[in-house]
Amino acid sequence: MKPVTIALIGAGLRGIRYGEYANKQPHEMKIVSVAEPDDFKRNRAKEAFGFPGEKCFKSWDELFAAGKQSDAVIICTRDQDHYIPAMKALEAGYHVMLEKPMSPSWKECIELERMAEKHNRILTICHVLRYAPFFRTLKQLLDEGRIGRLMSIQHNENVGYWHQAHSFVRGYFNRAERSSPMILAKSCHDMDIIQWFAGGRCLSVASYGHLSYFNKENAPEGAPEYCIDGCPVADSCVYYAPDTYLIDNGGWKAEAASTDPSFEARYKAMKEGPFGRCVFQSDNDVVDHQVVAMDFDNEVTVAFTMSAFTEKTSRTLKLMGTTGEIRATMETNEIEVRPFGAGRTELIKLEEAAGHVGHGGGDGRLVQDFARTVHALESGQGASVSQTSAKESVQSHLMAFAAERSRVEKRMVKLEEFY
Repeated sequence: MKPVTIALIGAGLRGIRYGEYANKQPHEMKIVSVAEPDDFKRNRAKEAFGFPGEKCFKSWDELFAAGKQSDAVIICTRDQDHYIPAMKALEAGYHVMLEKPMSPSWKECIELERMAEKHNRILTICHVLRYAPFFRTLKQLLDEGRIGRLMSIQHNENVGYWHQAHSFVRGYFNRAERSSPMILAKSCHDMDIIQWFAGGRCLSVASYGHLSYFNKENAPEGAPEYCIDGCPVADSCVYYAPDTYLIDNGGWKAEAASTDPSFEARYKAMKEGPFGRCVFQSDNDVVDHQVVAMDFDNEVTVAFTMSAFTEKTSRTLKLMGTTGEIRATMETNEIEVRPFGAGRTELIKLEEAAGHVGHGGGDGRLVQDFARTVHALESGQGASVSQTSAKESVQSHLMAFAAERSRVEKRMVKLEEFY
């Protein structure tokens, strides 16, 4: 089949990761242009995907002004920069794959869904977990009735102490006003999975959460603002910045601190940049732990916990039904099915297939689904719906917005407030 052509808007690590599918499956998808203000990232995309220099743009406005570049766009800009390019792309006739969250504004999320419907364009949201074999297997077990009727869900997002420090204390997502509340930025994935499993519409939520640890009150005595300026607990603090960003194999975390990989540039970042700051003296304001209780119209109840205070970065679940329960750990890809009264446990151990790395194999499968959905529509095979369409995703986004409203206003919030 003729490959679906893609313009990449935002060429950070997520954009490059999604674009890699085109190099692996060139008969399905081809990256033909990029819009990215950072010179390093823009040139990296050009080299990675092999398009000419005249297809490199410094902004999405430049890209749209140059005429229609492709069948679709993949938008991987920062949270606050999702809405405008997505709206412009839909209006210009592009199909869109949009990084989550759709927008930090619940009204803009709804407007995006309506714009896609108005122009008959595909708008896929990057809820990659729905594509991961781990979660797809859990959904299949529920649909098969392996534990009877689902009654309750316990879902834990174990953020991990180091991930909290990197992304939500020092990193871009550390302040709600310039990104999103953490329940949206980090856990709209989880809201989507919960909605998918529950199989109904969320009616109301109640939430509690705080920023309790990563603040000035917990700074070690004598700790400087920047770790590298003579921290008295440098040898024992697990958050000592040079141990993460100045090591030889710093990987994606070191790149976040400095796109220039030289030691000199990274050292300067430790002296001046946000990733060099003491985690107890940053300007972060998002929570470091939060719980959400949810009630669905089919009487499924949910308890969700997001916490920085875990050793591992993983998701763990317990699904409770009328005839059994399921326990599952994403990190190990293990699922236990425990029928009541059977005296046995069925252990399912999933093996990840090659070529679909990231988020438990969800990244590649998401892009594959988007490319094939666009191809089906463009080739006249009839209407096709993405597994994570905007229509599906708006509801789970509203659950996150409701949770944050509940946390801030200290009250139970009904989802009908957003309609």
